[in-house]
Amino acid sequence: MRSDPTAVRRHDAFAGHLEQLFACRACPGVAGAPVTGAVRGARILLVGQAPGPRENDERKPFAWTAGRRLFSWFDAIGVTESRFRDRVYIAAAIRCFPGRSPQGGDRVPSKEEVARCGLHLDREIVILRPDLVIGVGALAADLLLGDSSLARLVGKKHQATRAGRRFEVIVLPHPSGRSTWLNRDENRALLDRSLALIRRHPAWKATFDS
Repeated sequence: MRSDPTAVRRHDAFAGHLEQLFACRACPGVAGAPVTGAVRGARILLVGQAPGPRENDERKPFAWTAGRRLFSWFDAIGVTESRFRDRVYIAAAIRCFPGRSPQGGDRVPSKEEVARCGLHLDREIVILRPDLVIGVGALAADLLLGDSSLARLVGKKHQATRAGRRFEVIVLPHPSGRSTWLNRDENRALLDRSLALIRRHPAWKATFDS
C-alpha cells in the first residue's frame, strides 16, 4: 500500500518542528527548557502564558494548581484531563519557565521573548491547521487577537489569522489562583459562555464526540 505523500510531509514537518522546539535556547533570561504538550494531528490548539516551576520539573504544561482549575472547567463540559491531553495540542506564549519576579510570583515574559517563541507557534499553526485555538489568559489573548482585555474577549468567538491561516479563537481567563478576575459574578458568567462556545464548536465535537 502506498503512503500518502501529504501525510508523510506533515509527519516529517511535525517531527522537525519538535526537534527545533525542544532544542531552542533563544532566550537567555529564562530558567528552564521548553515545555509543550505536543499532539500530532490535533484540530484544537490551546495557548497559555508560560510554564511555571512545576511544569518545568514535570515536563508538561499546566501540571500544578492552575492546571487543576483549568481541567476542572473542561471536565464540567464533559472532557477529562487525560482525554484533553491526549487530543489537544497545548502550547504557550513562551515555552520556558521565565523565572521568578522580584515582586513575587512568576516573571511575566518580555515582548522579545514572546516574539522569539512566536516562531514555534507559527510553525504549529501551519502544520496543525487548527480549526479552534483556545487562548488562556490575557497574554495569550493579546498574542492571538492583539487585545488583552478579558472583559471584551471572554464569552465570544473571534476570527483570527496567523502564519497565513485563519481560525477561530475562544478566550478563557487564566486559571491561576493569584488572579482575582473570576471573583466577580459577571466575569464568571463570561467564562461559562466561553465554555459553552467551546463545547458547541465543531472542532470540539469532532475531537471528543466521535
